[in-house]
Amino acid sequence: MFSNKISLITSIFVATVFISACQPQEPLQSAEKSELQSEKKEVELKGVIEKLNLNLPKCEDKNCPELSIERLSSNQFFVDQVIDQHIIEIFKQILDPEDLEDSMVKVEKSASDINAENINETAKQKLEYQLIPYIHSFLQLDQEVKELSANHKISFMIKPKILNSEGPLATVVLNSSNYLGGAHGSSSQQYFNFDLESKKLVPLTEILEKDQLPKLEKQAYEAFKTWIVESELSTDVNEYEQVWKFKLANNYYLGTHGLILQYGEYEIGPYIVGLPRLTIPYDQLNGIIKAKYLPQATATSEVLISANK
Repeated sequence: MFSNKISLITSIFVATVFISACQPQEPLQSAEKSELQSEKKEVELKGVIEKLNLNLPKCEDKNCPELSIERLSSNQFFVDQVIDQHIIEIFKQILDPEDLEDSMVKVEKSASDINAENINETAKQKLEYQLIPYIHSFLQLDQEVKELSANHKISFMIKPKILNSEGPLATVVLNSSNYLGGAHGSSSQQYFNFDLESKKLVPLTEILEKDQLPKLEKQAYEAFKTWIVESELSTDVNEYEQVWKFKLANNYYLGTHGLILQYGEYEIGPYIVGLPRLTIPYDQLNGIIKAKYLPQATATSEVLISANK
């Protein structure tokens, strides 16, 4: 009888375990699904624009130099680093301090002293320190320009902006303009396209299908010829290219209606055309750009065409 009780208890235990194992796991699966969705939503570029404190000397003259430098402070640190570095590159291209090496040593020492007192140095403060020698050069240039003409007013502006905050590519544009004396000023517009999941900057070649660069160049050249005529720069493309040769821009942006190729001043045209851009419609880029970078409707059409071949 004792043996029968043990057998009964064992049977009940096994049945209980079996029933428990068979219970639906929807609450757990739902929780996991919600967690995955939450993580997916987090991959989005969000940020604010910060204006740098450049400690310019007090000036009440009507021709005081204007300097406005802004940076991006976002939830993606690697994006901020790329933009900050390019801001420094712009300064390097435009302002060339004579004693840059000595200035940088002083800046690094100053930064080290401040860091010793404040271990919570921000990325904004770090960029401000790095720009000190260029600010000195800017102010020196202002004095030199005013010695030539008191009516000249130099200026320098850099400002980033988030254009697209989500995938497949998050895009930040960095606009800059300056007038440093001379006949006219200068401006630039640089696009930065980021894959937020892999945390990297994506060049134009990486959004193309394998071996499709020549086809893209062909499409861009057709857009170039159309642009010449529509801009009334010339009625003869061959004649125009004697001075302004076509080149494929690496500076790009996935716009609403097509791939935008952005050019700088004097790249494919005279100063009067400003910052030229060529737009290639997405329906001309099937098989050239990877499907995941095309608008959904265009990408679906491409899949259907491939399936019917």
